[in-house]
Amino acid sequence: MSGAARPNSRRRLYERFGKRLFDVIATLLALAVLWPLLLVIAVAARVWLGSPVLFRQLRPGLHGRPFTLLKFRTMSGARDAHGDLLPDAERLTPFGRFLRTTSIDELPELANVLRGEMSLVGPRPLLMQYLDRYTPEQMHRHDVRPGITGWAQVNGRNDLSWERKFAHDVWYVDHISLLLDLRIIALTVWRALKREGINQPGQATASEFLGSHQP
Repeated sequence: MSGAARPNSRRRLYERFGKRLFDVIATLLALAVLWPLLLVIAVAARVWLGSPVLFRQLRPGLHGRPFTLLKFRTMSGARDAHGDLLPDAERLTPFGRFLRTTSIDELPELANVLRGEMSLVGPRPLLMQYLDRYTPEQMHRHDVRPGITGWAQVNGRNDLSWERKFAHDVWYVDHISLLLDLRIIALTVWRALKREGINQPGQATASEFLGSHQP
């Protein structure tokens, strides 16, 4: 599923203008419905995990430009006797695991969408240090705004290898359309309800991407 050539004619009307309009309208509608849930989760996170309620981290956005990603916090700040943070698996609380398996922890990213840093649908924003590890083909995933969900997320999510994820991301960049975005959103809701592909087997979080083998 490698990417095809990207002629200028590919920058269709939806990709250039309609996608952003769709993001804003759909996000405002979602917030109008979800704000009671967001409030309840924020209060629960404050009670069970403490402050801060939100997890903030620099992530690469469009063309790799950094922005501050917002998520509900899912891990405690537990440290060992030397003051070092415990492994992720030990800091991930039952409440945090629930937020992750239902993807509720991602909802604060709606603010990133309204600010124009993200889209509802697009390649997931990963870590800044990965930018130097992508192949030239994989770097095309940054030709569009990152998304709350994406083609890789509805085709396996963390059950996929990094290479397969990036192949799906690049395929999405080459095939953006309103119908595809609507399909991905519908599949995301379905997979969130089924709680599929949340974590890689035996790991609390995704394994680190160390780079792809280049021929």
